Amino acid sequence: MSKFNAKYIGLVFISPWIIGFLSFQLYPLVASFVYSFTDYSILRSTNFVGFANYVRLFTIDPDFLHSIRVTFSYALMAVPGKLTFALFVAVLLSIKIGGINFYRTLFYLPSILGGSVALSALWRLMFMREGIVNQMLTAVGLPAPDWLGDPGISLFTISSLEVWQFGSSMVLFLAALKQIPQELYEAAKVDGSSWGSSFFRITLPLITPIIFFNLIMQSINALQAFTSAFVITNGGPLKSTFLVGMKLYNEGFNNFKMGYASAISWIVFAIILVMTLLIFRSSSAWVFYNDKEGSR
Repeated sequence: MSKFNAKYIGLVFISPWIIGFLSFQLYPLVASFVYSFTDYSILRSTNFVGFANYVRLFTIDPDFLHSIRVTFSYALMAVPGKLTFALFVAVLLSIKIGGINFYRTLFYLPSILGGSVALSALWRLMFMREGIVNQMLTAVGLPAPDWLGDPGISLFTISSLEVWQFGSSMVLFLAALKQIPQELYEAAKVDGSSWGSSFFRITLPLITPIIFFNLIMQSINALQAFTSAFVITNGGPLKSTFLVGMKLYNEGFNNFKMGYASAISWIVFAIILVMTLLIFRSSSAWVFYNDKEGSR
């Protein structure tokens, strides 16, 4: 092999990734930032408008601030619920019983489906007025709420879909639980510690790094949610499920205001960045790493 080939053979192998990154990630990122300062639209010529799009979002457009509030409410319901349920299932699946690998695979399946349109459509059929959920409630003599038509509970309904897709977080929790030395539990048991006390004094502190990671990743996902609100409720009723992702979609693909939609996307990016930094800043108070120096 010549010196030229030896020098550039690596670039040849990674060229598909480089081309994909430049074409589908870096270029759209830079282009959206530039477009956010224009009135770019598919239907007319593009003009530079400076910060007009950003000013309009915070001063003239009430739907944007409303969508931000709805998105934060959605995240506050979905993220804690998802992490709590994922940890609960992980604890159950950490028990050594026959066929445990089958059960672990079964509980992971919802996350393989992800936030697909088909899954959201299934959720809509389950929670509609005459859906299977209300049929079961009626069968046992309980009232049947209007899950998708009541503004007070519609956001909870779509956030429950996010909670149900707990598989990825559950796998990480399960891996963390399996790494905890059993000697710690045995010593606690000798000292008379109950299961609950051992869980809160041993288990939770030792898996806080995984809780920290899951909290960041799931918070980012929740703030970018779109599919469930679009398919299940289309932002209704009375815009009670009008997430910021739907606001971005409507402006960009319904109203063809691509520059305005780009400004929305960059504000969402800024919100996610600030939220992530705040979580990182708070981690020194509650995340504990199992090392000699006790680094945070």
